[in-house]
Amino acid sequence: MLFCLFFRVMLNQTSVTEFLLLGLTDIQELQPVLFVVFLAIYIVSLTGNGAILRVVISDSRLHSPMYFFLGNLSCLDICYSTVTLPKMLQNFLSTHKAISFLGCISQLHFFHFLGSTESMLLAVMAFDRFVAICKPLHYTLIMNHQVCIQMAVTVWIIGFFYALLHSVMTSRLNFCGSNHIHHFFCDVKPLLELACGNTELNEWLLNTVSGTIAMGSFFLTFLSYFYIIIYLFFKTHSCSMLHKALSTCASHFLVVVLFFVPVVFVYIHPASSSSMDQDQIIAIMYSVVTPVLNPLIYTLRNKEVKEALRRVM
Repeated sequence: MLFCLFFRVMLNQTSVTEFLLLGLTDIQELQPVLFVVFLAIYIVSLTGNGAILRVVISDSRLHSPMYFFLGNLSCLDICYSTVTLPKMLQNFLSTHKAISFLGCISQLHFFHFLGSTESMLLAVMAFDRFVAICKPLHYTLIMNHQVCIQMAVTVWIIGFFYALLHSVMTSRLNFCGSNHIHHFFCDVKPLLELACGNTELNEWLLNTVSGTIAMGSFFLTFLSYFYIIIYLFFKTHSCSMLHKALSTCASHFLVVVLFFVPVVFVYIHPASSSSMDQDQIIAIMYSVVTPVLNPLIYTLRNKEVKEALRRVM
């Protein structure tokens, strides 16, 4: 309630009451085709992540740290897709692609909240695999139930306040000119392009804070997988076990790369009107494609999850 009241107050400080999301293309003939494509992606994302979340909660055999974090990831991906895709789908079939000022700031907030939380959660999941593989005798002690809950709650809280920083600072800007957003959802960079006045502080926060969270999470994830590979290379004498472990790590790390590299590219390089079309394509990778791939790579390759899904079916 306080969150909504705050942004209603901010609404009165700018002459713009709504924005127009220009979307991926202005070619009318492509709109129905894109609607079908992204609707299919959204359904697959909800189905895959929903199935994983259901079996993780309902099957007692999956009540372990690894699947606890996977359940968090699936929940994040469901919400992450829902922040942008329903509005995008609506705009494909609408001639008036408007979003209110409050709706725009709220979408910005939850997009950054869920995205930053996922980046940190991927680092936590990589650390969990590092402890499980490299320190198996101490795994239950290090990754006990209380520690897992504390780690999950911490990344969710940090993600919320990080996003609140961006949403508050963006809502304080004065939008006195064009209200056309060259994107398919409300994000910081496209809004800074429309703002009147000095936006240096907002740009500094975007580059520094977002860069720190993205690069920090990526570095910790990379470090965990690096130590896992080194450990397996020197400690595992079975070629088949080494190949299986390296294959799993490579698959997981692929998802990490697909998520982090586009994020870093979009939020670290300077904003410009000429880069907005490129940013939209890149944004599709981490906001639309990655939530679909996560269930396939992280869990559906897993024998325990497959058996749990069969029992549920």
